[in-house]
Amino acid sequence: MSGVMGTGSVSAVSDVPVDVNPGRAARTGGRRLPTSVLVGAAIVGLMALAAVLAPWIAPHDPNALDFSAQLRPPSWSNWMGTDENGRDVFSRVLFGFRLDLAVVALITYLPLPVGLLLGAVAGYFGGWTETIIARIGDVMLSFPFMVLVIAIVGLVGPGLKGVMVGVLVVSWAFYARLARADMLVIKELPYMEACTVLGYSAPRAIFRHAIPNLVRNCFVFSTIDVMGNLLLLASVSYIGLGVQPPTAELGTIIAGGQPFLLNGWWVATLPGLFLVLFGVGLGLIGEGLSDQQHRRSGG
Repeated sequence: MSGVMGTGSVSAVSDVPVDVNPGRAARTGGRRLPTSVLVGAAIVGLMALAAVLAPWIAPHDPNALDFSAQLRPPSWSNWMGTDENGRDVFSRVLFGFRLDLAVVALITYLPLPVGLLLGAVAGYFGGWTETIIARIGDVMLSFPFMVLVIAIVGLVGPGLKGVMVGVLVVSWAFYARLARADMLVIKELPYMEACTVLGYSAPRAIFRHAIPNLVRNCFVFSTIDVMGNLLLLASVSYIGLGVQPPTAELGTIIAGGQPFLLNGWWVATLPGLFLVLFGVGLGLIGEGLSDQQHRRSGG
C-alpha cells in the first residue's frame, strides 16, 4: 500500500537495532522529483503568486464600473475583456482567485492534521477506539457532501461562513479514513514492532515514528482536495449561496457571465479556463507524487 514506507524524514528509531529503515528505503527510491510535479508546481506557483500579488499587478480596479466599456472583447488593455458593467475581467479573476485560495487553503489544511491524528490513533489502538472514530467518520461521509454544505449555508445564511463550516465538519473524515488504513499496515512493520518491544509509549510511537510516514499520502490526497474545495466554493457562489456580489470570486464571475455567452463569451469562459488550468497543475503534482510514492513503496 502506498504511503507505507513514507519519506526520509523518519530515518528509523535511532537507538533501535532493526534492519528495516524507512528513511534509507525512501532515499534509495531517488531524490529527484518527477517532471510532472515540477511542471505542476510551476503552474500552481505562478498562478498563486499572481493571486497573492493581485493588488499590485492587477491592471484595473476589480470593482470599478465603466458603462462606456461594456462587454469589450479581450485586448491589450483588457486581457480577458470586460463584463456587462465594464469591469476588467482579468483584474476580477486575480482578486477572486486570491480570495478563493485563502479560503480553500484554510478548509483543506485545517482538517488535515485533525483527520491524520484521529486516523493514526484509530489504526494504532484498534478496538473500541477505532470503532468510535471510524463510525463517526462514516456518518460524516454518508451525507452527500454538496447537499450538506448547502443545508448548513441555509442555516447560517449565504456567504463564506456556511461553506467553511460545512466543509470543516466533514472533510476531516477523508483524512482520518486514509490515515487509519495506512496505520493498520505500518504498525505491523519491524520498526513499529521494535517500539513496542522497547517499551516506547504510544504517543512516542505514533507522533515520532508513525505520523511522519502517514502524512505523505494525506498530502498527496490534499492536492485533489484543494481542487475539489475550490470547485465547491465556486459552485456554491455560482448558485448564489457563497460569496455575494460585488465581491470578486470565480464562481460569481462565471455565473454573472452566463447570460452573455453569445455576445460576451469571454466573461464566463476565460475565468473557467483559468480554473481548469489551476486544476491541471494540481493534478500533475498529485499524480507525480503518487507515482513516486508507489515506486518507493515497492509497488
